[in-house]
Amino acid sequence: MKLLIGLIVLVLVTILCYGGLVAFAQPAPSHPYFSQWRAERLPIVIADRGGNGLWPENTLYAFERAAAMGVDMLGMDVRSTADGVLVLMHDPVVDRTTDGVGPVTSITLEEIRVLDAGHTWSSDGAMTFPFRGQAVTVPTVEEVFAALPDFPMSVDIKQTEPRITTPLCALIREYGMTEKVLVSSFNSHTLDQFQRACPKVATFGSNEDVRTFTVLNFVFLGAIYQPGFHAIKVSEYWKGMHILTPLFLETAKGRNMHVYVQMIDVDIEVEIQRMLALGPDGIITSYPDRVIDLLGR
Repeated sequence: MKLLIGLIVLVLVTILCYGGLVAFAQPAPSHPYFSQWRAERLPIVIADRGGNGLWPENTLYAFERAAAMGVDMLGMDVRSTADGVLVLMHDPVVDRTTDGVGPVTSITLEEIRVLDAGHTWSSDGAMTFPFRGQAVTVPTVEEVFAALPDFPMSVDIKQTEPRITTPLCALIREYGMTEKVLVSSFNSHTLDQFQRACPKVATFGSNEDVRTFTVLNFVFLGAIYQPGFHAIKVSEYWKGMHILTPLFLETAKGRNMHVYVQMIDVDIEVEIQRMLALGPDGIITSYPDRVIDLLGR
């Protein structure tokens, strides 16, 4: 009998403590960036790197065409040149996407401007290169802000050293993009630096943040998580674990976090439809045309 009473007391104390933690835990802060889309517009369509399954990635050519197609957000990656100019490039080197070679940080803006950003793009396994020699170039962040000042953007800081958080923040402020940009970084220290420099700009959680929330959610403690950011981007699976579940989405939304699912290379209609049925806030994809078509827009 004493053991039973002890177990009951332990359960009650645990429930009370958990309830207290849930009541104390603050949800993600609201931000005007996300008010651009009415509920009936969700899920929004995010063109990853401008839709790199359709056009040369991280180019103004891709961004302008994705915007005209009807995507809701443009995803891009930022690094800095040798002379400190912020440009759009996913990889640390220019080799994969241009006719140049070497690290972005060792090439000046003048040198990067003459590179052909359409040189290697192909939709048929390198049989043809339709954008080669078509004057598609690597753009600066400033050029993209100037060309599409009213379009929502997701900017991923790929570079940790030298730091580029302060100059990025300065450009966002200069072009009045504080409520038009959602910033991310895989590196939690870089993200912290940016949040200190630009506290009014919406941010994604870092990889570390997402892992922490995922682990808590697996043991049904996601409701006590206190996000210091506004949104998370996740894949359905991570290292063999099923991450994107109805419980994950429900808990994340209960914490006021916007959830964007990464379906970068998906080309199977039934998979897209299954993701749409789960109800994320957005789909990140290299093929925004396919998602737009399935949404009937």
